[in-house]
Amino acid sequence: MGLSDAKALCPDLLTRAADHYADDRFLKLLARWADRYCPWVGFDGHDGLLLDVTGSTHFFSSEADLLDDIHDRLYSYQLNVRSGLAGTIGGAWAVSHFSKGVVPNGQLKAALSPLPAAALRLDETTCATLQRLGLRTIGDLLATPRATLGRRFGLPLMRRLDQALGDQAEQVNAVAPDVSYAARLNFPDPIGLYDDVAAALERLLHRICEKLKTQEMGTRVLLMTCQRVDRASVQVELRLARPMRDAATILPLFERSVREIDAGFGIDQIRLEALSVEALPAKQLDVGGAQVKQNDALSDLITRLGSRIGLDKIKRFQVADSHIPERSFIVSPAAYCEAEGEWEVQSGRPLRLFSPEPIDGREKSPPTAFRWRRMRFSVAQATGPERICPEWWLDDPDWRSGVRDYWRVETRQGRRLWMFFTPQNPAWFVQGEFA
Repeated sequence: MGLSDAKALCPDLLTRAADHYADDRFLKLLARWADRYCPWVGFDGHDGLLLDVTGSTHFFSSEADLLDDIHDRLYSYQLNVRSGLAGTIGGAWAVSHFSKGVVPNGQLKAALSPLPAAALRLDETTCATLQRLGLRTIGDLLATPRATLGRRFGLPLMRRLDQALGDQAEQVNAVAPDVSYAARLNFPDPIGLYDDVAAALERLLHRICEKLKTQEMGTRVLLMTCQRVDRASVQVELRLARPMRDAATILPLFERSVREIDAGFGIDQIRLEALSVEALPAKQLDVGGAQVKQNDALSDLITRLGSRIGLDKIKRFQVADSHIPERSFIVSPAAYCEAEGEWEVQSGRPLRLFSPEPIDGREKSPPTAFRWRRMRFSVAQATGPERICPEWWLDDPDWRSGVRDYWRVETRQGRRLWMFFTPQNPAWFVQGEFA
């Protein structure tokens, strides 16, 4: 029911907003914990786990004892769980959701027959239709001819029924283990000199980069944690403008930060971890290899400057798809975007733009003489108009006045200006200047 109806029936009802990210993270941690019982652990939706305990039950006196151990441990963590153990995934799912315990070998059909049809993992529409037809339990479905069920409900129902009884194979999709890109180095005696820290960092970098290369991954963020003898820790974070896995290239980028480390009475442990990784497949260099190296050199320069002032403060102009002069480009952090080749300047548009500055004039044609920025100009030639309409789907206060008629004006004083006229509210403005 809806939340308002539920609170009307139960005024003291406690509610909390769902955090799906935290739920998924907890389920992954629970899957790692379940590795103690079997090597094959998979997810069952967003609230369950599937364990293939084939060959693992002999570590316990019986299958029931295995389930009891799972429940006892989870209850100690204040978790309420439901479980079921059967010879098939569908049978275990049905028992865990609508019954409990262990289904002995050879008794799967008898254990599933009294359970409702929803225990076959069917959708709500199919379950409602089965209820109207009087087929309320799995036993009712088994007593009905297969040809009749197949014609009425099709393949999904028959597949779920066969999977539950073991007539159709189904296996657990095990959770792929997360690869940890981290390395640690302990020292028998504390160190504090820059050369010693740099040597240790180089060794850790080679270990992580080898793992990144094996996985065809690259890192954008590296975190070095130095544990001092007084139990305090010093951290150095390096953000890269491009994904990298070359230790020889990364190591010099750490130099400035490593020299500023306060070693205190000495450092007895250094840990290096790649916090942000992304795919970096191997590439075959061709005739354009020189251009690739040039782009990498630019990214390394951005990284060195960003370590001093911050990567977000180094900007790059990007082309935007808009006919509005002010919106024909965007400014983005250079470290998180790629250059889009040569900048194509639309004909008739100036390279220098500024906020519209009003001048005297009410006529539709450009004024023969006007005053702008405390200077007087006389028009030698005017080309136009070019009518530009506002983007009605964007609420831009500078364009609420309506359409604009742009003119390219050449003055006798040598200045070439980009001016526009607003027909709705007659007025003239200067917005750009040609080189």
